[in-house]
Amino acid sequence: MATHELTSATLDQTIKNNDLVFIDFWATWCGPCKAFGPIYDKASEENTDAYFAKVDIDQNQDLAAAAGIQAVPTLAIIKNGQTIYKEAGALRKSDLDDLISQARKLDMAEAAQ
Repeated sequence: MATHELTSATLDQTIKNNDLVFIDFWATWCGPCKAFGPIYDKASEENTDAYFAKVDIDQNQDLAAAAGIQAVPTLAIIKNGQTIYKEAGALRKSDLDDLISQARKLDMAEAAQ
């Protein structure tokens, strides 16, 4: 599955309709974002059971501000409506694959205790 552009208008519905959501906050002027983009796109194609979204922080400043984004790229992972990960920095493919695996395995009922 390809990545989807996410806006503040589509955020809530996206989170509500998908158990596992990955969000790449990026900018056109960001060098590390350009390096991470193809890695993220490839992961979206390999993991069709999850929803992969992108947010251009210059086009969606309100969403970036609400999410507390202070640097790009930043990857956020939301599972069952809860943010379980949010970190700035471009990831290697192996690190992203590991995060995806960990996110899938995370038992939200156990994590809430």
